[in-house]
Amino acid sequence: SFIKGDISDYELMAEVVKDVDVIVNFAAETHVDRSISNPYSFLQSNVVGVFTILEAVRKKNPGAKLVHVSTDEVYGDTVKGSFKEDDRLKPSSPYSASKAAAEMFVLAYVRTYGLHAVITRCTNNYGPYQFPEKLIPKTIIRASMNLKVPIYGTGKNVRDWIYVLDHCEALDLVVREGDRGEIYNISSGEEKTNLEVVRIILDLMGKDESLIEFVEDRPGHDLRYSLDSSKIRELGWKPKHSFREG
Repeated sequence: SFIKGDISDYELMAEVVKDVDVIVNFAAETHVDRSISNPYSFLQSNVVGVFTILEAVRKKNPGAKLVHVSTDEVYGDTVKGSFKEDDRLKPSSPYSASKAAAEMFVLAYVRTYGLHAVITRCTNNYGPYQFPEKLIPKTIIRASMNLKVPIYGTGKNVRDWIYVLDHCEALDLVVREGDRGEIYNISSGEEKTNLEVVRIILDLMGKDESLIEFVEDRPGHDLRYSLDSSKIRELGWKPKHSFREG
């Protein structure tokens, strides 16, 4: 059944969570650019919303398992090496700060109230039906119309790209086997600069690289994200899709 509502609405959340075994919280504002121009909605959804879910679970269904979907962006950026789950958090944008704050509430509710909650931190997703403001769909849409494809700064910012179904399989595994209070990094190992990503798409579409247009960089733009996902791989997960195939 589908219920349309707001995760910040306590009465609704209390009703929704009371008879379930597992809650997977995907609900979030996610676009970094919008978090820079309008941070309030990110605080409301990503912090107050998560707090509301936690309160509803605590009061109405404390035996349920909660999987909270977070992001690699909570770590900030790194020039070399890959972040492990116990590394310090250093968010750079209002978006990543809101996700880090939510994680702190989740871990506090595990410790204080004994909730059975687990956190996942995943790298950049892509795949069917992705919202068109994101890099890959935006590039495909604009290239298909022979419009300029904007790239921030020099295009050398690096992200690890994971196909959405690989992420979903990882979450399914965490639902079944993730331990209370644990954090699991999810990454594919497909690290690419933004410029590489756009060039691959243009090549697959038979479009000329003259469509690329470098634009003013995003404020506080993180240079590189990289996760060590050996912890979840030890549970038996690994990605099935290469970047070009995906």
